[in-house]
Amino acid sequence: MIEFWLSAGLLLLAALSFLLIPILRGRRRQQEEDRTALNVALYQERVAELAAQQAAGVLDEAQLAKGRDEAARELLADTEGSEPPRQGQLGKTLPLLAAVLVPLMALGLYLHFGAADKVELTQEFAQAPKTMEEMTTRLERVVKAQPDSAEALYFLGRAYMAEQRPADAARTFERAVALAGRQPELLGQWAQAQYFAADKQWNPQLQALTDEALKADPNEVTSLGLRGIAAFEGERYQEAIDYWKRLLAQLPEGDASRAALQGGIDRAAERLGSEPGPAVAPVAARLTVRVELAAALKDKVKPDDTVFIFARASNGPPMPLAAKRVTVAQLPIEVELSDADAMMPQMKLSDFTEVQLVARVSRTGQPTHGEWIGQGSPLATATQATQHLTIDSPDP
Repeated sequence: MIEFWLSAGLLLLAALSFLLIPILRGRRRQQEEDRTALNVALYQERVAELAAQQAAGVLDEAQLAKGRDEAARELLADTEGSEPPRQGQLGKTLPLLAAVLVPLMALGLYLHFGAADKVELTQEFAQAPKTMEEMTTRLERVVKAQPDSAEALYFLGRAYMAEQRPADAARTFERAVALAGRQPELLGQWAQAQYFAADKQWNPQLQALTDEALKADPNEVTSLGLRGIAAFEGERYQEAIDYWKRLLAQLPEGDASRAALQGGIDRAAERLGSEPGPAVAPVAARLTVRVELAAALKDKVKPDDTVFIFARASNGPPMPLAAKRVTVAQLPIEVELSDADAMMPQMKLSDFTEVQLVARVSRTGQPTHGEWIGQGSPLATATQATQHLTIDSPDP
């Protein structure tokens, strides 16, 4: 903002110059008029003196005429280059009053109708945010300053989802849809947020939103993923496979989501291959883990740094099967990981026989990367004993 106010000040000085320069010029013209009047008075005095000398017999007619000519030439020489007299005077009071009121009025109008908040946000976004929470706060300010920006609402909704705030995300995406129209991508994001806000329960509204999105764009990725989840949970495994294969075809090679998606397809195929037959309820997996922070790291972390505690398959996709989120201030802590903490319904602890426990400190709030980590050895998902993890190593 300092650069802005300096620029504004220079512009005000330029504006003042247009008002003050005429006053200064007026003073100079007045001085020139006073000098001209003095020269005329001296000329008249000289002519009168010559006439008196001629009357006294000191000068004849020729000498008188010559003296008058010399006095006239001197008058012309003294007044040459002077500007013509001004026809009207603006006066001093009005320009000075305008010089004061114009900047004040301009400042008042700018503060009322201007965009100082947008200038501040532009300068703030020039620096990368340090945490996800900071990014969310900035986006909230952008939406407040530009409530009619569907793009700002979209990114705010994504930030809410990253912070595991699906209810806030659902309301934000709803506003974005109202502004930008019922675009397939927005409908898919809105449906996804509502799904997680409803505790992963499918409902007719989600069905309608994803139907509308896929009708407009058959390859809308978020809707394809959600429909696959709904089909899997409804034991319609072939339908789930179809949706996820369509989604897999949209993902570029090397995308981190491909492995997890393929794992879901494989499990749906396994369930499909076991039909028909008596349904066997999977054994619910439940792991208890106590997480501590190494003493050597206590001065290197902050109390509000995020800690992710999760279990991932020892031989399978790298994404977490079950996860919990706490802060450094809560350590040491004991948590329980189960199928209820699954990141995706088709990938649960009970679907795997062996997992690895991990605890990660992430200042940016990103579960996939952080500063410090603690990892356990592979263990069976049927393990009943409490496991211990110590966060003591740099995150590779």
